[in-house]
Amino acid sequence: MKLVIVTAVEEFQNEVLKLFKNADIESFSTSDIDGYKSSPNLLATSSWFPSIKGASESHMFFSFTEQEQIERLFHLIAEFNSNIETNNPIRGIVLPIEKYI
Repeated sequence: MKLVIVTAVEEFQNEVLKLFKNADIESFSTSDIDGYKSSPNLLATSSWFPSIKGASESHMFFSFTEQEQIERLFHLIAEFNSNIETNNPIRGIVLPIEKYI
């Protein structure tokens, strides 16, 4: 068993749900997150409450699943990312699980 984590901007939420379904990953969780990229504007902000929001609304999906489903998911993500016209691809990582209960 492994932990797969996928992040995507809000615009791709429905596509990620389809990718999980097509990879036969039936059980997963999701969380709303703010995504940041290093930029001079963000680093130069001196106010506690800047008028310009520096984050992108994003989602994190995660599931404890088997390697076979993860391989399918990563193949589908790579295929999806090859057809987008943005610099915000869907990202995925896998973490091994040493022990669980």
